[in-house]
Amino acid sequence: MSTNNRILHTRNVSIGFSGKKDNTRAIYSDINVSAGESELVALFGPNGIGKSTLLRSLVRLLSPVSGDIYLYENNINSLSGNNLAKQVGFVSTETVSVNNLTVYDLVSLGRYPYTGWLGRLHQQDIEKVEDAINMVGISSLRNKYINQISDGERQRTMIAKTLAQDTAVIVLDEPTAFLDLPNKYEVVHLLHKLAGERGKTIVFSTHDLNIAIQEADKIWLMLPEGIMQGSPEDLILEGSFGKMFEHTNLMFNTGKGEFRIKRDLRRRTGLRGPKKEVWWTRNALERIGIEVRDNESNDIMITITFIGGKRSWKVSAGNSTRHLESIYDLCVHLADIYTRDQDYQTS
Repeated sequence: MSTNNRILHTRNVSIGFSGKKDNTRAIYSDINVSAGESELVALFGPNGIGKSTLLRSLVRLLSPVSGDIYLYENNINSLSGNNLAKQVGFVSTETVSVNNLTVYDLVSLGRYPYTGWLGRLHQQDIEKVEDAINMVGISSLRNKYINQISDGERQRTMIAKTLAQDTAVIVLDEPTAFLDLPNKYEVVHLLHKLAGERGKTIVFSTHDLNIAIQEADKIWLMLPEGIMQGSPEDLILEGSFGKMFEHTNLMFNTGKGEFRIKRDLRRRTGLRGPKKEVWWTRNALERIGIEVRDNESNDIMITITFIGGKRSWKVSAGNSTRHLESIYDLCVHLADIYTRDQDYQTS
């Protein structure tokens, strides 16, 4: 993110479905958000709240029920279809599968606002297509057919198509929805790089909050009570993410910036050792319902040490001591202890 110049913003927008005069229904109202130049914005919120509807309204695939959407201070409704296509690109969640279309052919379709429906590419168009292919790293795929490449490669191809369109704004609906974990990170990191190095304003919806926190410059957080925006760190410190799941079994750990399951911790133990090993041991113990109490006297104490270069978990319970070689073995041993002796159960 290199500048705060406002490129895309909304004013009192309500989104939903417009029909006849008596059949207009807003599903979300009072949306006032903005995205700046060279900025990657992640749209985050629970299922069904209206993320896709908002994104489609931003690119004029849907009309807002009320309010206005601006691009460079111009209402998007004042722009011709071709002019809008030269300024805003859109990548949907729909899977593209055309047997006889190569990667190069699909990326070339991004030039349609400039070539018309005849699709004749001139030298400038060819250069834009080549640049887009190189930017997303799919040069080796250029002659492959779309149905011959992976989901991650297909998503990169769709991004390249939008880059060839040469728009200032790119809007993507769930670009990581069908990707495995490494590809999710790679695609979002690519978007971050394109925003910063190419000066693009990029808005994408996602359910992958951990990735958004690491890569996005700004988050639009859609909650039932209203939409909030800010840097991921600001929203974390304000407790905004925790509001998403107040009445569920999830909690947001503001220290780690991640969601965790609320655990019913009915047992207890002490734990000490190296920081990394303590962290992952605590994680495993809480999963099986054991609370770690760091600074209290405990009937059971776990001490993590290294013996002969290998990790060892020493469990001291009453008069007995046991050395274990893995967290898995530790959990099995503790489960056995707590099953046999209910005195270790907390009230």
